[in-house]
Amino acid sequence: MAMETTLRTTTAGQIGSTRGSTLATRAGASTRLDKAGAEPATERSNEPAAAPASTRLRSKARSAGGALQDQVARAQQALDYLDRVAGQLESLKGGLTSKLAAARAGGRQQQDTQLSSQLSAQVRQLSSTLASRTKSAGGGIDANLNFSGQPAVQRFRIRGLDLATLRQSAPQSLAFSVGASGGPQLAVSIEADQTDAQLAAAIDRAMAPMGVRAGLDGQGALVFSTAEAKWPAVKDSIAISGRGRVATDEVPADLAPQQWNVGSGNGAGEGDSLRQSLREVVQALERVRRSRDAASSALSAASVDMAQASSPPPEVEDAAREFASTASNPDYESLLSLTSALVGVSRERVLALLGLR
Repeated sequence: MAMETTLRTTTAGQIGSTRGSTLATRAGASTRLDKAGAEPATERSNEPAAAPASTRLRSKARSAGGALQDQVARAQQALDYLDRVAGQLESLKGGLTSKLAAARAGGRQQQDTQLSSQLSAQVRQLSSTLASRTKSAGGGIDANLNFSGQPAVQRFRIRGLDLATLRQSAPQSLAFSVGASGGPQLAVSIEADQTDAQLAAAIDRAMAPMGVRAGLDGQGALVFSTAEAKWPAVKDSIAISGRGRVATDEVPADLAPQQWNVGSGNGAGEGDSLRQSLREVVQALERVRRSRDAASSALSAASVDMAQASSPPPEVEDAAREFASTASNPDYESLLSLTSALVGVSRERVLALLGLR
């Protein structure tokens, strides 16, 4: 109680003297420790300083449940984005169906022009939504609108680096590096008798430590991938021994509404173009539904984990023990650590947490 009263009544003019006396007290305590047989300060100065208790407390508090919170946020943002895309695809599907029906019934030119204008506006809206994916989808949906529960990846190819060329030049050893300053080089041995899968796996092992993966696409061609968030730093910084910096090309998304033919006209091939566009819209809707189911399942699983948790995560227990240990030492350093760790913790938040017990 005496300590609490002192803290509350300390004025601005007393802060300097309080700090001075505290420093003097700490210096005297250090001298007494040295005289008692503790190691001199000059010998301890070369040892790495331990992190302040307040930093450890805040760090452990932030890490507690962080991964689960990231999963929940990623799934929620993905669901919101996929719902928006699904709504726009449904509208586009209805517009294409109406235009095809009007064409079969021999609709008037004015009606056809109006439907074409409406479809063009819907395509532009969908293209804009797809272009905003990296900012609006929570980082969990890739360019093909797939959701896996993990951060989205960017797929790309390296110009001049394909399986046929590698096999023709075998045996050889290639060293890869990724980074603005070259970065570490990791080598891979290419042999003529390796299969496509073995070649891709060997390159994958060499590039994985640098955050780039290699594999085969659906047509059996060599394709690379990296985290979408890292793509701007990776795309112009890949180097191969003997070639220097190499050029990369993004693998285009399967969904490309800007290439759909929904314009006006009564040409013989317009009906076929509209039907092809309608098929692509239906396929995109099916993909969005699968991704939405995956995101919904991920969100449900995370919610169940949170609801069924009978004990706090290990990080919370560590933070509680650290807090109790720090609070048991009522010296200046402990008091500073506790007050720093509790900045922003209001009475309402404490009551809300106690209410969960």
